[in-house]
Amino acid sequence: MLIESEHRTTRRPILIVLHQERSSPGRVGQMLLEKGYDLDIRRPVLGDALPSTLADHGGAVIFGGPMSANDSEPYVKSEIGWLDVPLKEGRPFLGICLGAQMLVRHLGGKVQAREDGQAEIGWYPLHPTEKGRLLMRWPQMVYHFHREGFELPRGADLLARGDAYPNQAFRYGSNAWGLQFHAELTRAMMHRWVVHGAHRFVLPNAQQGREHLEGRMIFDGALKTWLSEFLDIVFEEQNAVAA
Repeated sequence: MLIESEHRTTRRPILIVLHQERSSPGRVGQMLLEKGYDLDIRRPVLGDALPSTLADHGGAVIFGGPMSANDSEPYVKSEIGWLDVPLKEGRPFLGICLGAQMLVRHLGGKVQAREDGQAEIGWYPLHPTEKGRLLMRWPQMVYHFHREGFELPRGADLLARGDAYPNQAFRYGSNAWGLQFHAELTRAMMHRWVVHGAHRFVLPNAQQGREHLEGRMIFDGALKTWLSEFLDIVFEEQNAVAA
């Protein structure tokens, strides 16, 4: 499905990979549209094929989902294998939560839960590394909804750390990025996640629904500003270099 930007440019569309029928690219999609990119939305879980090349795209984003990067379903394995395309072609790629974990699996790293069962569900501190601070200014608190983390792939640069799960943001090469946290949620999306994901609030270290919504009022402004700047780094700068 192609969603066209109102801001007409010569930019190639961004491939958006979602994992549920009603999933949305949220704020990431909104910001990319505002920046002049069309969105090519595909859902492999529903049978959509992924392109054999990104020559006609400005990059790709693989979003999160309730499944695991360790699952044996064919579409999960297919998405992980497909990451050869942006990596070999040097096209901008951003993986968010599950998408980042798929990138880690593709690069030979492990994705797993903590032995003590601790999850990150709610708002938690983010600690940029020296390389992360050189790149940009990061938000102090970010939003999570996961119970598995990932090890840093060999050759990747760690950009930000967390307390429960140490690897929160990384860059691999010049074009591939992974985020464990979620900056893409709109207000409506967060309300849906709090309602439909409430059964997960019993997990160790998980915050209760009211804390998710209260945290949004306090921390979301800085997260939104960061996301817009980060998308410029991932897509605008890389596409300018490619041009």
